[in-house]
Formats: sequence, C-alpha cells, structure tokens
Amino acid sequence: MIETMTRRKALALMGALSASALALSACSEDKAEAQTASGQATSSSTAAAPRPSGTVDMDKLLAEGALPEKVLGQADAPVTIVEYASMTCGHCGNFHNNTLPTIKEKYIDTGKARLIMREFPFDPRAEAGFMLARCADDKYFAMIEVLFKQQSNWVSVENAQQALLNIAKLAGFTQESFEACLTDQKLLDDVRAVRSRGANDFDVDSTPTFFINGNKYTGALSVDEMSAIIDGLV
Repeated sequence: MIETMTRRKALALMGALSASALALSACSEDKAEAQTASGQATSSSTAAAPRPSGTVDMDKLLAEGALPEKVLGQADAPVTIVEYASMTCGHCGNFHNNTLPTIKEKYIDTGKARLIMREFPFDPRAEAGFMLARCADDKYFAMIEVLFKQQSNWVSVENAQQALLNIAKLAGFTQESFEACLTDQKLLDDVRAVRSRGANDFDVDSTPTFFINGNKYTGALSVDEMSAIIDGLV
C-alpha cells in the first residue's frame, strides 16, 4: 500500500506536465521584478555595484544541503556566487542566456569566482526541469543551459512532458530513463527541500536571487552590475 501511494505521488508530477500551459514570466513578486528590471538596464562599464538587500552567514549558506552542490569554477575562488533560480523563470533565463556567459569568461574561468546553482522551482515544470538536469549527472549545467535557451519551447506549451522528452533525448535520455527520472520521488523531495531551505533559512522569495560572498541581491543582475560587485571583492 505504501509503495502504491508513493508511486501515485511520484506520477502526479508527470501528469502536471500536460496540464494547462504556464506563462513564461512569473518568477518573482512585484518588488523583485522592479529590481530585476533595474538589473537588466543598460549600464556603463563603470557601473556602480548595487547595494545588497541583506547579508547571510557564509558558513550557514555553504553548509551541506539535501542535494550535492552543482558548481562552476574552482573551490578556492575568492568570490562565491550562490544562485537560487527557477527553470520556468524568464528573468533567470535572461541571466543565464545573456549575462552568465560573460561572467563565466571574465571571472569563473579565470579563477576569480565560482557559481553554485541551487533549485528554487515555482511549479511542477520547473521541478521537472531541475530533476532532468540532476539525472544528467555531469551534464547538469549543459542541461540547464539548453532548458533556459529553449524555455519558449517547453514552458508555455500545452504538453510539456513531450517537449521535455524531446530535449532530454538530445542529452542521451531514453523514454525509460526520462520517466524513471521524473517519477523519482526522493529526487523530487530533495529538490523541494533545497527550495524550502532557501526560503526558510535565507529568505529567498523570488528568482533569481544571488548571494555573493554572503551579500544578497534580488533580480537578474546585468554584466556590468555583477562585474562591479565581483571587482570590489577580488
């Protein structure tokens, strides 16, 4: 009986993927969206670093969570960026598609910064996207990149399950491994635990939210703004 109930609970996510299409935008409350718009504004190369909205204890922030950390960059980088994101968030997609490549080239690849990606899904489709990235193992960031680039092809369509399967097959998934991933109840619980920790311990309530050496910034920071923050720390 317990196994049957767990199976039904896990399959609920699969069913949700074929429900009514979602809008490709909702990833924050009004206050955060205003900050995000500011973060995306065109700025000069001498842009001042935006003020953080708060701070957290780095030891607590970097403590082990429900899932292993997914990290870009070197462990001894002087700047640590922790990003909480949702796969169905348009602002997160904008950051990953338009800002992160430059930040990676300037700071992550040069050993000045590292990025830790954490899951903060707002809906079943975002949960599914993160689960597939986790199931891709060493292709986690490659899967994240493809899903953000193709947001319009799976977030707002009627049948996200088929759309996600088409993308997942490009990463080596089969029909069987795809279904096994999305019906893995422990993985789903762990992804939700990462979100709960972010909300409960660090007051994350919108995406993207960044913690840069413990300073909190809400919204999709521009290249110049994030560069100004990092330059002030190295």
